[in-house]
Amino acid sequence: MKFSAQEEYGMRCLLALANEGDGATLTIPQISEREGISQPLAAKVLTLLRKEGLIVSTRGQTGGYALSRTPDQINLGETFSALGGRMFEDDFCDRFVGQEESCCHKGSCALHDLYSKIQTAVDGVLAPLTLRDLMPGNDFIAVSNIENHAKRT
Repeated sequence: MKFSAQEEYGMRCLLALANEGDGATLTIPQISEREGISQPLAAKVLTLLRKEGLIVSTRGQTGGYALSRTPDQINLGETFSALGGRMFEDDFCDRFVGQEESCCHKGSCALHDLYSKIQTAVDGVLAPLTLRDLMPGNDFIAVSNIENHAKRT
């Protein structure tokens, strides 16, 4: 499994906004410079995050992008879903039918069960975590939540 550039840079953009504080805005050039990414890439992930309701944009001289909610109200599961989608969805098998009309392994697919279990594990790790957990000064909280979850499963 790999994380895409969109997920990586999207998370970094969200963290840059979160670290600015409540209600603060950043422009595309500011985020681009801080995160060392191109302005077109910053604009692409910010547009995606805005469409998913995680950030808001305002026009004008004091405009820019800001979080739509406080960092403790932005769940990492919803964030990763917004940026790259889930690894496994109910319609997964419908997308990989090969030359057939439906999957030839329907009803007896070991891969379906494996992918479902992986997605459940990922959901379990992300569910208790929020954007605030990733902010400076909270590193221990994020690590403890992940470790505690791993011990339970």
